[in-house]
Amino acid sequence: MGNRVTREDFEWVYTEQPHTQRRKEILAKYPEIKALMGPDPHLKWIVSGMVFMQLLACYLVKDLSWKWIFFWAYAFGGCINHSLTLAIHDISHNVAFGNKQAKWNRWFAVFANLPIGVPYSASFKKYHIDHHRYLGGDSLDVDIPTDFEGWFFCTPLRKLLWLFLQPLFYSLRPLCVNPKAITRMEILNAVVQFSVDLIIYYLWGLKPVIYLIAGTILCLGVHPISGHFVAEHYMFLKGYETYSYYGPLNWLTFNVGYHMEHHDFPSIPGCRLPMVKKIAAEYYDNLPHHQSWIRVLWDFVFDDTLGPYSRVKRLCKLAKES
Repeated sequence: MGNRVTREDFEWVYTEQPHTQRRKEILAKYPEIKALMGPDPHLKWIVSGMVFMQLLACYLVKDLSWKWIFFWAYAFGGCINHSLTLAIHDISHNVAFGNKQAKWNRWFAVFANLPIGVPYSASFKKYHIDHHRYLGGDSLDVDIPTDFEGWFFCTPLRKLLWLFLQPLFYSLRPLCVNPKAITRMEILNAVVQFSVDLIIYYLWGLKPVIYLIAGTILCLGVHPISGHFVAEHYMFLKGYETYSYYGPLNWLTFNVGYHMEHHDFPSIPGCRLPMVKKIAAEYYDNLPHHQSWIRVLWDFVFDDTLGPYSRVKRLCKLAKES
């Protein structure tokens, strides 16, 4: 690794994102893929079960010592909370109740948010639309690290710290890169979330609240499931800006690993993305993909050529200006 060169800037490209053209080609060849679009009838029941499981866990941990609070937060509760953030990701595409029931999707995302401990769903929805529409867009896609992150977090120790701080950067980066007015839904999301936090505190004390929030912070940082944050769009091979992962952790993450397929067809729920890959196999089988999210994190930290700068960037016009 001594001869490798650390990146000093993003990978600037002057082409459109690849997903738009591939989507057109696949739909022209396999129009039956349109039948996969639409709501997932099972999602609302799975998410509801996870929410109530975490509420039960709040009751069960209320008398544990602090060391066990943090242990179970990382080993169990945080896994569920991370999974719920990815359920919210799917719900943001209206796959819980369909496009005709947009408000039902928004409020169900608020419900799915409850175990996460901090309001998240409404803000995520607002910015995630831009991530798809302007993938890699300078000052538009807030999934891309800032120049400071790329410049500072460039050594193994600093990159490890960056992974620990991912929840902080994901929360604050949009406010710095592309600030938007607070919406009514974000206010309602916060009111509902903090009200439930207070109810849990009133019923069972501080430990269950810490269990929920600590689990969210820990499992969105250095954790095997968090490998997807780096795996999805960090440029492990030049010329490729989106990668899929087809391993077993997809069972816990609503198939977010099928990320190439998701960006090609964001209106198809995660449960049906494996069918997209099966139908249009020739479009995906020969693309580079990841075998392990743990390996992704390891390589990201210790490979000198990888870091927050390892992202494709492009200049995008706002849709209304097109």
